[in-house]
Amino acid sequence: MSLLLYNLGSSLKVRHKRSGELSDVSEAIEILQKAMKILPQDDPNMSSCLTRLGLSLMDRFDLTGELSDIAEAIPLLETAIELTPESHPDMPGRLSNLGLLLRHRFKKTGQFFDITKAVSVHRRAVELTPEGHIDMPEILSNLGISLIDRFGQMADLSDISESISLLQRALSLALPGHPTIPGILSNLGHSFTTRFNQTGDLSDITESISTIQQAVELTPPGHPDVRARLTGLGEAFTRRFEWTGELSDIDMAISAQMQAVELTPQDHPDFPGHLQSLGVSYTRRFERTDVPPDIAEAISVQRRGIGLLPQGHSSIPSALASLGMSLSIRFERTGELTDITEAISILQRAVELTPHGSSSMPSQLTNLGLALRDRFEWTGELPDITEAVSAQRRALESSPEDPDLLTNLAISLSRSFRLTGELSDIDEAISAQRKAVDLIPKDHTDMPGQLNTLAVISNMRPSQTGKLTSIAEVILMQRKVVELTPQGHVHLPARLYNLATFLTRRFEESGDLPDISEAIALQKRAMECTPQGDIEIPGRHANLGNAFNRRFLSGGSSDDLNDSITHFKAAATCNFGWPENTLEAALDWARSLNRHRPSSHEILTAFTIAIKVVALIAGLERTVRGRYRKLRTISGLALEAAAAACRLDRADKALEWLEQGRCHVWSQLNNLRTPLSDLRDHNESLAKRLEDISKRLDMAGSSRGLPHTSMSMSEKISLEDEAPLQAARGTPGFEAFLIPPVCSTLLQHLPDSGPIVVINVDERRCDALALLAGMDTPLHIPLPNFSVEKARAYRTDLEDRLKCGEDERVLRVLRGLWEEVAKPILDGLGISKATETSTDLLPRIWWCPTGLLSFLPLHAAGIYRGSDSESVLDYVVSSYTPNVAAITDRVRSQGSITTESSGLFLTSQPDAPGTSPIPGTTKEVQSIFRKAEETGLMALKLEGDELGPGECLERMLEYSSIHLACHASQDAAEPLESRFLFHQGSLDLGTILKANLKHADLAFLSACQTSTGDEKISDEAVHLAAGMLAAGYRRVVATMWSIGDQPAQEVATTFYEYLFTHQDGAGGSGFNGTMSAYALHHATQRYAAGRMTRSDHYLPGYRSFILATKQLV
Repeated sequence: MSLLLYNLGSSLKVRHKRSGELSDVSEAIEILQKAMKILPQDDPNMSSCLTRLGLSLMDRFDLTGELSDIAEAIPLLETAIELTPESHPDMPGRLSNLGLLLRHRFKKTGQFFDITKAVSVHRRAVELTPEGHIDMPEILSNLGISLIDRFGQMADLSDISESISLLQRALSLALPGHPTIPGILSNLGHSFTTRFNQTGDLSDITESISTIQQAVELTPPGHPDVRARLTGLGEAFTRRFEWTGELSDIDMAISAQMQAVELTPQDHPDFPGHLQSLGVSYTRRFERTDVPPDIAEAISVQRRGIGLLPQGHSSIPSALASLGMSLSIRFERTGELTDITEAISILQRAVELTPHGSSSMPSQLTNLGLALRDRFEWTGELPDITEAVSAQRRALESSPEDPDLLTNLAISLSRSFRLTGELSDIDEAISAQRKAVDLIPKDHTDMPGQLNTLAVISNMRPSQTGKLTSIAEVILMQRKVVELTPQGHVHLPARLYNLATFLTRRFEESGDLPDISEAIALQKRAMECTPQGDIEIPGRHANLGNAFNRRFLSGGSSDDLNDSITHFKAAATCNFGWPENTLEAALDWARSLNRHRPSSHEILTAFTIAIKVVALIAGLERTVRGRYRKLRTISGLALEAAAAACRLDRADKALEWLEQGRCHVWSQLNNLRTPLSDLRDHNESLAKRLEDISKRLDMAGSSRGLPHTSMSMSEKISLEDEAPLQAARGTPGFEAFLIPPVCSTLLQHLPDSGPIVVINVDERRCDALALLAGMDTPLHIPLPNFSVEKARAYRTDLEDRLKCGEDERVLRVLRGLWEEVAKPILDGLGISKATETSTDLLPRIWWCPTGLLSFLPLHAAGIYRGSDSESVLDYVVSSYTPNVAAITDRVRSQGSITTESSGLFLTSQPDAPGTSPIPGTTKEVQSIFRKAEETGLMALKLEGDELGPGECLERMLEYSSIHLACHASQDAAEPLESRFLFHQGSLDLGTILKANLKHADLAFLSACQTSTGDEKISDEAVHLAAGMLAAGYRRVVATMWSIGDQPAQEVATTFYEYLFTHQDGAGGSGFNGTMSAYALHHATQRYAAGRMTRSDHYLPGYRSFILATKQLV
């Protein structure tokens, strides 16, 4: 009976080998276990039965990854070996099988004892196998692959050399066509890869690829081992790519690994590992090409792989590390803090899950330190770099002689020094890096890279302290780096560039022309060594352009200038590369032409590229905060470009650039809320799909501090990539749908009641561009008497004098604005001063100031003393707009407000927690509400504790207009966090923007400084008033400075009295703010007339209010 069961179990095991079915091997195990129970202990077949059962358990482990199967199989094989005589012909095979089981368990648990014992039993198997035995190739191969695994723990190069020798011997002994040959080839290829990782000998990785390719070709179709061999082939291609930079290698790697993934059942234990390998290759390709879908796919497959690993699996820490590093790499490109925050969290978890004392702990700690350092590079927060250094010190504790760990610590210490200036940090950094260099054999492949790092870090010290390491020493060191780097190495161009950088620095200190000439030669060589299509090519063109420019400015020939411009142009017009590099090159190109060839029309081409790239840098894949952070680094670009266009008599181009290069974030938010009613009339399903995409992009952009959003990066990259957008543009009449407007488009929907005046304030010149209905080009009005310096001085004077109450300086500022800006513009427009007897309404004007002029009260410019006193108030009714589109969009889509929503909602919040009391707001709101009731208009008043933020938002949806009398808090760093403060909490701008305010009309913000922006990004209109426009309100009344309760109350009451009696077609109890600009103009003038004569207009109460209050749109 036992023999029958044994034979049946053996047959099922054989069938499993052919079918791969789990049910076959599970049934074989069950039958063999029954046979074992009834087989006498001294039965001569016991050792065979034990072996067969142990191997069946190993087969099931291969399918399920269940460690319990291996744990049960190992003692079975050990017992079988004890029962087998030394000279028995099955002894070598049983030893070899035990070695395989021990190796399997080692791969699962990482226990060093298992791999040591595996090598020992495999050696014994080889020793006991007779020469010429048919199984000798497989037994040699098993020993060879175990030696590779042991090398991973001990890093003894002799293990790899012996492994290769054994596997080559196995291959030579195998009979042609033998089924073990593909496995031996695969193991041999893995050994070559491992030795390449240690020595950097390119012939090893080439041999590895060739050998594994043969293994794949010889593996029968459908054989389960082909999957692992394809993954190994992909890893070998990836390693060669990392060395040579050849894109074809990483493409081949991804192709092989994708095949492995496609051929592996999703429930197979190897499937997560195949996904992880594929993810690493996608990440490597992204690092080279900067194509966003690659890193998105890498992160996606790595997440999927982690999700499929069973809890407690030994691969989880390494898989988490790979995902964390991919997120870090994406962060380095996009600057999205959510990515690096998630990366750090994941890497911290990887550290927590790594067993104490594990050989992988140092690398896990190092990865965590690298991510913390990446975040520090972006935020400059000292705790991040401090924690990075701490993690890397911990990594060194267990491996104090590891050169790579020393290098990572050295780099982090150098970054800390750059922030703190602590000499101990840079001294320790140099010391650690010197130790790393000393620990590496002179002929080691890592030596050039380690020396390169030492040179870069050492170069930081003289630039900061002026002593110790000289630039000459650094240059000498870097020359050695270049000398040791093999031709064709992927890092050779960067190392050549570093040497050029050090020579350039010495040239800047000494003026020695041979240094800059050698720097140019080195950069040319770096360019020649850079593979075609490399992401670094545009940057290297730009660096060459700067080097030629330096030599030209130091007395070089016109050829240097020509070469400089040529390289700037090549960098700017390259159709690939990092947007930041393209922008910098385009600006260098434009500025060089501006300075040396001011009549060149290529200036327009260069600035056109720069303006377009800004939209990419501050694109929709970033959160709002991320966009503003990027925009701070390029503030003023549109103004500089417009100044150049004005000088070249291209007012049309100046207008386009000012519109496309300013107010990016609000424009994006408005575009994501683009009314789709017209498109819906043509294609309802397409309009609905676009609306859904807009909402998802909007939500993704406004996410704050959350590591996950509902959108993948590939979805967030650009609305341009969405097929529905292209479909919309294919609809007649929608060809320019969501495309940045050109001048002719901007001039199509202008208000009839007055001009829009865009005022460009740049370091080089100041100009006004007036847009009038019926004209096909902007009216260009130069402002030669105004300047950035005057704008800065005027702003300082206003802020200082308003605080201390000195009026003389304020009057001089208002006079300067009148004589140098407002009056020349009004004269250019042919607008005359109104007479006292005139009953006609004054013309409207919409001011669109840029730069520092955005902080100055153009609406109040004038002469306020003497017989010739006059001001803007005597000529026009002023409003402001952050950009032209805010006006033209309103003119184009003037929809009516429904009777149900046409009303006024008012609230006062005089005692919000943590703020000073503002009791006047209660009187203000009550007074306005009484007037509304008396007029019969629909109005609602809720005050203090009667209203929470949520209910306020509900009322904003119900009523077309709102009056907010409360404190406000503006957050320039995170504009969507700007908020109105209530008794029961706060209502932030982000929440308001998410609401669908379909019928929003007028918002009166009776809160201080609600239209005060951020000087660092003055053209982004970072204030609550502009935010309310973006939320959908057609017109907003706000203040630039603090104002007193009494004037605020009086002017607000008069403002509404005027509006209530001048309703423009609202009818019945309806209310709208169409006449709000005239109402504000009337209210301020009436406030002044009631208190003083014309000559006393400069008295404090009037002064502060007239300067502070303005209307947007």
